[in-house]
Amino acid sequence: MFDVRFFSSACQACTRPVSETGAKMGDQDVYDRMFGSQIDGEMDEDKDEEGESETRGSGKGAQSFCQFSSSLRTVVRIKQKYQAMKKRRLELAGMGGGGLVLGAGLHTGAPVRSSPKIFTFETPSSSPSALSSLFLKMKKKKSRRVMFPSGGGRKAPVVQEHSRATICLFLLCTILFFQVYNAIENLDDHVLKYDLGGLEKTLCREVFGQQGAMDALLAQLRDYLSTYVHSKPLVLSLHGPSGVGKSHVGRLLAGHFRSVVGEPLVLQYFVLHHCPLEDEAWRCARALSILVSETVLRAEEEEKIPLFIFDEAEHLYPELLDALSDLVRSNRSNEYLNAVYLFLSNQGHTHITMHLLYNSSSDSMMTASGHHGKLVKELNPLLRNTLVKLHPLWAEAELLPMTLLEKGHVMECFLDEMTREGFYPDRTNVERLAGEIEYYPVVGGHVYAQTGCKQVVARVNLL
Repeated sequence: MFDVRFFSSACQACTRPVSETGAKMGDQDVYDRMFGSQIDGEMDEDKDEEGESETRGSGKGAQSFCQFSSSLRTVVRIKQKYQAMKKRRLELAGMGGGGLVLGAGLHTGAPVRSSPKIFTFETPSSSPSALSSLFLKMKKKKSRRVMFPSGGGRKAPVVQEHSRATICLFLLCTILFFQVYNAIENLDDHVLKYDLGGLEKTLCREVFGQQGAMDALLAQLRDYLSTYVHSKPLVLSLHGPSGVGKSHVGRLLAGHFRSVVGEPLVLQYFVLHHCPLEDEAWRCARALSILVSETVLRAEEEEKIPLFIFDEAEHLYPELLDALSDLVRSNRSNEYLNAVYLFLSNQGHTHITMHLLYNSSSDSMMTASGHHGKLVKELNPLLRNTLVKLHPLWAEAELLPMTLLEKGHVMECFLDEMTREGFYPDRTNVERLAGEIEYYPVVGGHVYAQTGCKQVVARVNLL
């Protein structure tokens, strides 16, 4: 090793600046000396050799010595700076995680891990500060709001708010959906409650020659009984000649509804039986109004629809018609709107008979429903005008005309009645009994009975 005093005096004697001498050194030589321990050893050997050469030969020129000493000072300063930077980097790494262990390794001589040669901006995932900074970065990335200076020309983008009308529309559609769904379920429940399927089978089995009229009657009942909220009561009026089955239909409907809604909610009113004297018509009208009101209120409590049947309605007195007209008005309270009124009358039978006799040939190829639909379309205006002249009550009713019965229908009536009475259904005997009934002249291949099945019961009782 060389003497420091000699080194400083030699440097003072040097005429060249240190910076120029250091500048002549190559960059590659400087970095090799910084990163290689082997180069450090060689540098120490060079210094020993130079020291020995200086002690041996003091006769060398001062210029070459000064150049070498300046280069040596430069290398020493760079090496010290590199070691200080390396020590600071190791201390920072030790503070991030496991700093105590790294510091202990430096003092005890334990091998220290070298820092990565590739520099990245990633922070250790185990550090809490690193996790918080990562969370803030992710939060900043998710934010879509862009802030601009207040003095600038740009403005923040307008955030579209959800319209309240859309929410109200969605709620309204939901409410309507549930109401419609509830109405459909209630419709099915009401139809099942009144057993209209069973009523249809009974009418088809018991009533002959009136398929079109029965289909229309069932359609009216099905539409009305499918719900419990109505704007007016259902008023039906069956019209037809004598013996076509009007009273029989009334008895079947009364028996069916008694089994469904109960005996107290079905009323069969025969004016010749309940009010035989015309002088007591006003008293009968008052009693009828009270009876109907009590029945309607009772049905309202039980949430059922009552049935009122008025047979032989052509004999109803004007006072009774006035009382019924007040009951079937649509401006009554709600409980009076939930009721079914059925009138059975032979009023207008002349129009029905004449229409059938003059138009049977043109309707021979039509079905029963089609034939009845055409009959209703052609006869309803004429029947309504005739009935309204008698009383305004008929303006509120749905008119259902019933047609004349043919000879085949009369034979079915005889067969059914004989079976009920226990007679053997002999076809020859049935044809003989049916031949004793009076008929209209043959029109378009149809033979219509003048009295229908009215005389069937009396003739079977004579057997």
